[in-house]
Amino acid sequence: MSTDKTLDSTSSTRVRRTPAWLSATIAIVFGLFYAYSAWSGLGNLLGLNNAAQLLDTSLSGFGWGLLLTGVLAPVVVFGIAFWLGRRREAGPQALMLLAGLCLVSALSLDIFVFGLGSLIV
Repeated sequence: MSTDKTLDSTSSTRVRRTPAWLSATIAIVFGLFYAYSAWSGLGNLLGLNNAAQLLDTSLSGFGWGLLLTGVLAPVVVFGIAFWLGRRREAGPQALMLLAGLCLVSALSLDIFVFGLGSLIV
């Protein structure tokens, strides 16, 4: 009887995997928000570059770096969050992507505020 009990305890520790279609759906839905953030960063980069050219000046190296960070950060953070959550269940995978999206939003806001501060001063 004790062998049946040990067999039951080992079979109950099975790891459930998220179906591939659900994992892909979660990644696509969150990927759209990350893509919007990257698209917004690209719009800022192109818009400020055009505004600087209209004023007969150019962006500094620091300005280019700051604006390129706004474009590349969503792509990099999405890749890291997807890689970390790829073998988890649906809930933790979604939370991992949501935490990355919060990080991207905070970085975008910091870039925006920092850019405004440098324009005002």
